[in-house]
Amino acid sequence: MRAADTARTAEPSAPAARTTGRRVSGTVVALGLVSLATDASAEMVTAILPLYLMYALGLGFLQLGALDALYTGATAVLRLGGGHVADRLGRPKAVAVAGYGLSAVTKLGLPAVGGSLSGLSSVIAVDRAGKGIRTAPRDALISLSTPVEDLGRAFGVHRALDTAGALLGPLLGFAIIAAIPGGYDVVFSTSFCLAAIGVLILVFFVTQPRTPVSRAATSIRAALAAATAPQLRRLIVAAGLLGLVTVGDMFLYFSVQRTAGLPPAVLPLLPLGTALTFMLAAIPLGRLADRIGRWKLFLLGHGLLLAAYLLIAANAQGRVTAAVILLLHGLFYAASDGVLMAYAGPLIPATVRATGMAVVQTAQAVARAVGALAFGAMAALVQPDATFALFAVALALAIAAAAWLCRQEPVR
Repeated sequence: MRAADTARTAEPSAPAARTTGRRVSGTVVALGLVSLATDASAEMVTAILPLYLMYALGLGFLQLGALDALYTGATAVLRLGGGHVADRLGRPKAVAVAGYGLSAVTKLGLPAVGGSLSGLSSVIAVDRAGKGIRTAPRDALISLSTPVEDLGRAFGVHRALDTAGALLGPLLGFAIIAAIPGGYDVVFSTSFCLAAIGVLILVFFVTQPRTPVSRAATSIRAALAAATAPQLRRLIVAAGLLGLVTVGDMFLYFSVQRTAGLPPAVLPLLPLGTALTFMLAAIPLGRLADRIGRWKLFLLGHGLLLAAYLLIAANAQGRVTAAVILLLHGLFYAASDGVLMAYAGPLIPATVRATGMAVVQTAQAVARAVGALAFGAMAALVQPDATFALFAVALALAIAAAAWLCRQEPVR
């Protein structure tokens, strides 16, 4: 895509930023606070899942892989629906409110399912459905409220606040259980309250940007055709390839806990290492992406993840090694999560921005779900260390393929 075309697709974003005179708009900050509250709510619960599933319920790698795939893939189909409805109505904020609200309500169902695996799976599926509905409209709001040259920084600010919630959630959950042994109902109630606060911030403090409604995209097929121009298709394939060989977080934390010789009780705290790194690095790496090129940084982030896989595959022992792996994992997220959306946004016309972003996110989510199932099945047959070695080789090949696929794309 030529620079002039990029500028035309980004035009609706620029006026909002120029009228406020700020490089990061109030809408971006408010959405970051929404994500902070919502992630704190979610991570209070999910931080204990690996410990609960592996050590309390005694699940194996195959079952863990299936649940990880559900957690990752349940958002996929509804991402497209949420993105299309947001574009069709020209109201991404309203669709985001619906998604956040659905996830908040699921927190009330957690006490009812107890230790039922099927009930837990159902609640996770509904919660992830809410995430699927809201993600593309939320990212479209960020993109449409920011000048194209500052998208990396804007997504970095949002992801930093989002990750602050992911860091706060496990600490809150741990503190509640420490103060009230067995007080899981208190954790669930607190989780619901935080999610509800996030919805209220979204309703009252996020501004709906003035975006033209895509009357031409009367069907999702027409919207998809408009949102997947040739320059975006290669990105979708590249993101899918990389997602296919990205190991689920639960497997990585479990492997770190074992190789470092840490007690099982420490497992729920390991995500904090990733979250802290992600939070601190998201804004600096977002700004770096705006300067050196977002696609370059995206691929570099996967290179850091490859290094983490190699350390696990080598069965390197010790707590220092565990800390290095978590550092690399956090840097991977900081260099890839928001950076991908910042790169994709200008490639998509403003009238179908949410749909286009949903297509990229869906390709990545489906690929990661398949990858989680594949990793779980392989780890059930061979040692997890050997499975990480195989995935490291596959990731190296995927990075090379992704670099080749998007070799002619603009760096920003």
